[in-house]
Amino acid sequence: ALSNFHNIHRGKRCFILGNGPSLNNTDLTKLKEEYTFGANRIYLLFEKLGFETSYYLSVNKNISEQWSNEILNIQCPKFISLESSKYFPGSVESLFYLPHEDAGSPAFFKDITQGLWWGATVTYVSMQMAYFMGFEEVYLIGVDHYFKTKGQAHSLVQNNEDDENHFDPNYFKGKKWQLPDLETSELAYRLAKFSYEHSGRTIKDATVGGHLDIFEKINYESLFW
Repeated sequence: ALSNFHNIHRGKRCFILGNGPSLNNTDLTKLKEEYTFGANRIYLLFEKLGFETSYYLSVNKNISEQWSNEILNIQCPKFISLESSKYFPGSVESLFYLPHEDAGSPAFFKDITQGLWWGATVTYVSMQMAYFMGFEEVYLIGVDHYFKTKGQAHSLVQNNEDDENHFDPNYFKGKKWQLPDLETSELAYRLAKFSYEHSGRTIKDATVGGHLDIFEKINYESLFW
């Protein structure tokens, strides 16, 4: 049950990995002993890294529909949106379902068993999850907040060229994906920043060369000195 994860990492620090190209300029081997959250197709990195993220999240049903078998191969605890459960028949011990997205006004849920707002990005879901687990310091990496592909937010597109928006050229190559909604994401990130700071916790942005300007920037390498 989700409730088992409440405050299990109280006072600790963690890293939330986006899937931006900047991950290729970040020394991820330093994360081996850290708590990490990965999402969507982050597992494409696992073999090269030699380890998995501590937790895996995906709330976009297009991801589950196209890659449920690959997601099931991930060993760490996996959190999937309830509406994607149809792509994962049977019960899997390490698979947990997140509540339906709260369609009400934007919110930051400190208790994810009570609800969840997606904020148009799985990164925001990870922030709510990290809060629920008790993490005190959260560092973002690979959250480039920039996409070369332009178009109507949330629209479903298929790109047959190499994927320039993510760390791996095959990330969405030849596959369906939804264009980002950066405006809603920024609103969500501001809610997360307020909620963390109000509770004496912090989110800092250690993304190499990222375009997000909501969180305090911090040098990634300095976190390991």
